[in-house]
Amino acid sequence: MQQKMLPNTMIRIAIVDDHAMVRAGLRQFFSDQIDFAVVAEAANGRGALDIVRKGEVDVILLDISMPDQSGVDALIAIRARAPDLPVLILSGFAEEHYATTLLRQGASGYLNKDCDPEEIVKAIRTVHRGRKYITAGVAELLADGLSGGTDKPLHENLSERELQVFLRLAKGEAIGHMAVSMSLSVKTVSTYRTRVMEKMKLETNSDLTYYALKSGLIQ
Repeated sequence: MQQKMLPNTMIRIAIVDDHAMVRAGLRQFFSDQIDFAVVAEAANGRGALDIVRKGEVDVILLDISMPDQSGVDALIAIRARAPDLPVLILSGFAEEHYATTLLRQGASGYLNKDCDPEEIVKAIRTVHRGRKYITAGVAELLADGLSGGTDKPLHENLSERELQVFLRLAKGEAIGHMAVSMSLSVKTVSTYRTRVMEKMKLETNSDLTYYALKSGLIQ
């Protein structure tokens, strides 16, 4: 891929989305921005981590719902490896489902895929400067959380690891497989599952799946 020669001002972008058409559309749109260069692409979370390991990117544009390793898992892993690397979430899920949770876990901003493409450009430039990009809708959600609103979704009370375990359980993943993929012991994963059940006030994995589907957290 030929890159524009503006070494002092170029924002090197990685697009991580499991839909090739989405990546192609974003790549084409970004080609019109004089300070943007798409330098890497991936179709899942593991690919995102490979990009981070190479260390030649300034902003990661990350989807949430992907095969193999989800964007939620990838965000947590990226934060652990490169805490200062801006990660902008571009998701098909509405803001109220994930935005505040992922911002709390280190995302630099959250946008819905239905947003105006120009807003994505603005967001990338904002997070590249080291600032958070907060839409009006997300700001309202954050304000509601600070004011102690009683209608705060139960999943927002989960820690990073608990959220990972919750989403994997909701998708039907077995504890043994989860332990291997998360590099944890079966006992540790089981402990997280117990904490999730307590915080979510649920009793079975089927309850978790129903909650996640009803809340739009999984598809």
